[in-house]
Amino acid sequence: MGEAQNQPFQLSFNPALKVEFQGSRVTSDGGLILVRELDERLGFSDLIAQHLTDPRGKNTQLPLADLVRQSVYSRLAGYEDVNDAERLSHDPTFRLIGSEQLWERGAALTSRVHSFETELLTQDENLAGLAAINRELIARVDAPQRVVLDIDSTEIPVYGQQEQSAYNGHFESTCYHPLLLFNREGDCLAAKLRPGNVHSAEQWEEVLLPEIERQQQRGKDVVVRADAAFAKPELYKALEKRGVKYAIRIPSNDTLERAVAELLRRPVGRPSHKPVVRYKSFRYQAESWKIARRVVAKIEFHCEELFPRVGFIVTTLETDSRAVVRFYNKRGTPACAGRAEQWIKAGKQAVKLGRLSCHRFRANEVRLWLSVIAYNLGNLWRRLALPKRIDTWSLTSLQQRLMKTGGRLVKHARYYWLLLAEGHLTRRLFGAILRRLEALPGPAG
Repeated sequence: MGEAQNQPFQLSFNPALKVEFQGSRVTSDGGLILVRELDERLGFSDLIAQHLTDPRGKNTQLPLADLVRQSVYSRLAGYEDVNDAERLSHDPTFRLIGSEQLWERGAALTSRVHSFETELLTQDENLAGLAAINRELIARVDAPQRVVLDIDSTEIPVYGQQEQSAYNGHFESTCYHPLLLFNREGDCLAAKLRPGNVHSAEQWEEVLLPEIERQQQRGKDVVVRADAAFAKPELYKALEKRGVKYAIRIPSNDTLERAVAELLRRPVGRPSHKPVVRYKSFRYQAESWKIARRVVAKIEFHCEELFPRVGFIVTTLETDSRAVVRFYNKRGTPACAGRAEQWIKAGKQAVKLGRLSCHRFRANEVRLWLSVIAYNLGNLWRRLALPKRIDTWSLTSLQQRLMKTGGRLVKHARYYWLLLAEGHLTRRLFGAILRRLEALPGPAG
């Protein structure tokens, strides 16, 4: 009639092998405790207390900070569905990253996490608080004097009846169309969830201008990069008014191509296997512009292509043409540091940035912000804690190789022991990461 309750299973192929289920003592996400150590150094708890309000009062079984961490860390570990909370509530890692009262009783169950994300966090002050937590979490890390901002939009397909989802002809899907702002270190500074049928640059001023103002108040020099969807004269004017340099791609037209006509002729002789690249800088004024601006053209000849590749960038940078193109290309080239498209892809793959499955638009705004905070926490961990040889790993690689580390929780009279399996996360690497975290300044106060 089967095994007696709580007795191990025995298998016929190996009589010496016994199998037992100890889910409350075994974890597959042991590496998250190192991210938890980083959030302690950055004062994540203080930010939660400062920017989020809890109408439940003080007599609650699950503190607000524990609920926020469960929502953020579950996404960071790759659990995209609220239903995962049922299992994660007993997971040793998710118990240990919370406050002491969770160590024995366990984290929140699915129903509690669902009401937390769709009711408590959807309040106006808490939605604004999530944005503030994200900003100040990144601000706790010293930024370079020159801050480069990359603004871009992306498609998030939906498959239900989500509010304000709409068909987008460019992406050929029913989707949301959020706007995201990154710095060149890959941190997502701001996010704006928008209906699926808006233009890529819609509401750019709500995302870009407040961040420029914050950076300038800190005395930083700001430079903006964007693709041709953001080639708007009102954007140029706003940046110039604030003294912000920019490099923005603009669509080709007959006037621009006539300006580089002499460079469009293929070089004489046998085609080179390496691309032949030519540059030209000139002044250009479109009909919708009130002033002429500098445009840099790049013309590339490839040996197996009949026509050259031609691109135009409008810029206020004063460097030579080659340097302008090189600077702009860093926003989209995988081999370079600044790559907005790659960061968006990492967010979608690792922290499920595209899982906006709630019916209400406001609830999906909350889900987007929780994913953005999870992404930034992982990116800050990569930047600040990892040794040089692995600090270029993608967030997905970090998740699969380091965060996904098996372990067993053992409770003694005075201590909890988390016994980790030694795979990609070795004892030596764990120690190196911990030493780097200990070297970081603690939270103010």
